[in-house]
Amino acid sequence: MLVYGKVNFTNLGSYSSVNEKTYRRQFFNFFDWCQLSKYFLKKSLNHERTIIAVIDCSFLRKSGKKTEGKGYFYNGVAGRAEQGLEIYVISLVEVETHISYSLTVQLDEFASDHRTTEKTPSCYSKNKLKKRCKKQVSETSMPEITRVDDYAKHLKNTRSLLPDSVRYLVADGYYCRAKFWDAVRESDLNLISKLRVDANLNYLYAGEKNKFGAPRKYDGKVDCNNLNNLTFIKKLKPGVKLYSLVVGSCSLKCKIRLACISELQTNGQTKNVLLFSTDINLPAEQILEYYQARFQIEFMFRDAKQFTGLSDCQSLNSQRLDFHFNASLIA
Repeated sequence: MLVYGKVNFTNLGSYSSVNEKTYRRQFFNFFDWCQLSKYFLKKSLNHERTIIAVIDCSFLRKSGKKTEGKGYFYNGVAGRAEQGLEIYVISLVEVETHISYSLTVQLDEFASDHRTTEKTPSCYSKNKLKKRCKKQVSETSMPEITRVDDYAKHLKNTRSLLPDSVRYLVADGYYCRAKFWDAVRESDLNLISKLRVDANLNYLYAGEKNKFGAPRKYDGKVDCNNLNNLTFIKKLKPGVKLYSLVVGSCSLKCKIRLACISELQTNGQTKNVLLFSTDINLPAEQILEYYQARFQIEFMFRDAKQFTGLSDCQSLNSQRLDFHFNASLIA
């Protein structure tokens, strides 16, 4: 029940009657963590409360050169790309209680080269393919898949585990991409995320329709620095106002409900933050509330790293690492 120090194979063997090698063999076996998470969440969640799904990544430092999936990933604490591992997690958050529960976790094997911005799956690196196939592999034979494709696949595999009451998936601005939105829409969910300040948005045309030709859809570009055309909702606190409007998104190719938080800085300039929901009937106040609740997944990462040994696994094998990450986050 309690292990002092790092939660690794050596320490687990020291604090139990089971040998360290037994733990290493056990971590190589398959276990249905998704069903275990679903069982505990069924007991823990109060379905009378508002439940949202959240997806996010976490960086884990990892030493050595032979760890599967190790590469350059963005470390938010350092503010730069560093060598290590990255996991992405789908969790459930109760909005009223602000508690996040882990549902599924997957090791991100799309290592990014620190010299470029390209993302390459480490499991398809040329050296590994050469060892497997024992022949030269050309660049044209590399599979054309991206990190966003892997996120979308993970979401589709997890959809059946989500409670029926979950209608919204909340993610940060990185997930605001057409590929990922297509996967969210196919999963019968709505996306709540963040936009860039210079996002390509259009006002919806509300004038008279022409008798001939296709009906006009848009009425000019949205200038996020000019909030006169947006509807004022309320004053959140002194110097911070909330605006909203239904606009058309060029990247997502659909209508979205825009929630703009305008904050007056001490230097006299105005800073705008653009949140959105693909559910145009969702009020701007709830978009803001759901997006703020997304941050609870960060506390789950913090607790797992501090108390349940998320970063302490000694294994180099991706299957054992996956076992360890699931065990840590469920604990």
